[in-house]
Amino acid sequence: MRAVSVAILVLALSGHAMAAEGTCKARATDKKLAGAALNSFMKKCESDAQTTCDTAAGDKKLAGAAKSSFTKKCVTDAVGT
Repeated sequence: MRAVSVAILVLALSGHAMAAEGTCKARATDKKLAGAALNSFMKKCESDAQTTCDTAAGDKKLAGAAKSSFTKKCVTDAVGT
């Protein structure tokens, strides 16, 4: 039980850290990425955002359309599109 609590805490903090760093697009611009490096970075960043948003939706005990809507907006906000 304690390990699960620690894992949830780590995921929650990583989500807040990701939000504090800005959107994926902003971070890619700051790093001056282009071409394949930009594509790779954006793909990984979006994947990380999806995982974080899925976890946040689970923490909020969302299901069905509410979960889908929340996750879609969360990922869109994180990616910055």
